[in-house]
Amino acid sequence: MKQLGAFLLRLKQELKTTFTFGRTFSILLGTAIISFGITNIHSRVGISEGGVLGLLLLCNFWLGISSSILSPLLDGLSYLLGFKYLGKEFLKTSIFASISLSFFYRIWESIGPVLPDLSGYPLAASVAGALLIGTGCGLVVRQGASSGGDDALALVISKLTKWKISRAYLFTDVTVLVLSLSYIPLTKIVYSLITVTISSFMIDFISSWGKETVEEEANRKQSRRTSGRALRPDSSSSQ
Repeated sequence: MKQLGAFLLRLKQELKTTFTFGRTFSILLGTAIISFGITNIHSRVGISEGGVLGLLLLCNFWLGISSSILSPLLDGLSYLLGFKYLGKEFLKTSIFASISLSFFYRIWESIGPVLPDLSGYPLAASVAGALLIGTGCGLVVRQGASSGGDDALALVISKLTKWKISRAYLFTDVTVLVLSLSYIPLTKIVYSLITVTISSFMIDFISSWGKETVEEEANRKQSRRTSGRALRPDSSSSQ
């Protein structure tokens, strides 16, 4: 009984440390914006996706594998990679973000379309969708979390390669979209490329705004050490 009590107390403390008000609010707001953009723009206009979702559609078309089977497998693999390379905090916040995303999907679907139908204006739809999804994903990624397999995979690639997060997103998205040319018309792919390009840079901007990169921090520390040695009097000359 004491062990159970100690475990629950430790769990409560960990959750309290992980889910601060700022982090929780950012993830909730981010997933609300993502689901709003997908429900009101992407789903209605039919803009195809890159990353894990695009790979899911590609495999479904060519291999006939059911999305209900492949989706949890691909997302699960991405989360396992995230857990291995990004740690336990990533997994906890990402599970919360995924649940939050599903919750807001349900809300927007029950409310129905709020924005005008942009099916006749695919360029406007691709830009508007990119701004919404890029902002939402940026708020989630900024907290070290992932709202789906796409984010987890991009974060792992960024961690391993030291690439900026926008480059990691573009790499996965563009790779899948190029492969998708095998069954999707070029005109639709062009609008998808516009979407993933804008959203990738939006994610990078939102997630890193006001934050110092590892490279910048290392350069700053090196500069401080160099300045310190330069200001330090030479012991040999003082004797």
